[in-house]
Amino acid sequence: MKREFWENYSFVIRGKLRREVIKHIDNPTTPRELSKEINIHLSEASRVLIELSKKGLFQCLTPKLRSGRVYEITKKGKEIKYKLK
Repeated sequence: MKREFWENYSFVIRGKLRREVIKHIDNPTTPRELSKEINIHLSEASRVLIELSKKGLFQCLTPKLRSGRVYEITKKGKEIKYKLK
């Protein structure tokens, strides 16, 4: 596998919340839905989704909205999710 994959994999496994988000998200979701699903604060859910988006593991489907943004896992994110299982 490529170096970028392993760097992203390492980034995900170093963070408990990042691992949880990658493991639990299959469908497009909002930070609020995510916070309820894995029982974390809304601000933590938003922060993790933004971190994962910057790495290209998630993408924001509604970037122009201020609140209620919808995020979906990318192909890169799915590869890491598969490796985590």
